[in-house]
Amino acid sequence: MEIMQIAKKMPKKYNVFINKKHILATKMLHIKEGKTMMTKKGGWRGFFKKLYKYRVFLLMLAPAVIYTLIFAYYPMTGIVMAFKKYNYAGGIWGSPWNGLENFKFFFTSGQAGMVTRNTVLYNVLFIAVNTIIQIATAVLLTEIRNKHYRKISQSLMFLPYFISWVIVGVMAFNIFSSDYGFLNRIITYFGGEKISFYTTPKVWPFILLFFNVWKGIGYGSVMYLAAIMGIDTSIYEAAKIDGANVFQRIFKVTIPMIMPTTIILLLLAVGGIFRGNFDMFYNLVGNNGLLYNYTDVIDTLTFRALISSNNFGMSAAIGLYQSVLCFITILIANKLVGLYDKDYTLF
Repeated sequence: MEIMQIAKKMPKKYNVFINKKHILATKMLHIKEGKTMMTKKGGWRGFFKKLYKYRVFLLMLAPAVIYTLIFAYYPMTGIVMAFKKYNYAGGIWGSPWNGLENFKFFFTSGQAGMVTRNTVLYNVLFIAVNTIIQIATAVLLTEIRNKHYRKISQSLMFLPYFISWVIVGVMAFNIFSSDYGFLNRIITYFGGEKISFYTTPKVWPFILLFFNVWKGIGYGSVMYLAAIMGIDTSIYEAAKIDGANVFQRIFKVTIPMIMPTTIILLLLAVGGIFRGNFDMFYNLVGNNGLLYNYTDVIDTLTFRALISSNNFGMSAAIGLYQSVLCFITILIANKLVGLYDKDYTLF
């Protein structure tokens, strides 16, 4: 229509040309519409053809999809327990509803604020320190020229990751015990007084941080090491020709180039900021009530509520509380990253 309106305003000698253009455009539109209709008619056929074509890949993907559906999505139906007074006779679906009583019990217990604060502060500390140390470790490993020494160092740093937290808890007891710990033996050997670590809450944030970093440094540095290995070596050569020293190459080339990987890993870590490492806290601290003010997190409180009182409803309510907070946190963090650079966002 727009073409014809323009044609009316133009001199007659151009009308033939405009009419030809209009006819051509109309034919193209009909062809396009015809293809669209054909696509719609043969949509299911094309879909099944693609299924058959990629059948091998889909079969390879099937176990992971089934595993995720069974162990990640199906358990979500248990959220209803947070709003029920659970009993063994009725089960999940037959137990009576009790509204928000489970949440009310949690928030009026006086522990909700403390465990939430501890969980968030510990995770912020772990994320910050681990990120810095893991990046530094990965950079140092890439700067080691002796391949054999580099492989041995990497293997030794990776070893703690495979040690169970139960074993780590025993190791910590043998180190910090006031009666049998070798740290107190060293202190008394040099004339000092024993320190009762298991009755001194203020030292435990540092102890927990040490073991968290020690156990995760090898596995965490692998991610950054892989990102560094993917950097084009010609960039380093150009920087070296321009006179950049080792530190300048690290801070001007390496760090900026691995920034996308760093931000993605930080976003994934922030998504679990309201989830404490239950294995670490429980095996290192145990049921030591003297340390709860400094070491109790949401996960350990949930475990004690479930074991001591068999309160499945409250445990489910706390778990839902954690999940909602984690979901909100990852949305906010992803949005803030998107304001800085949309290419770094998760979604």
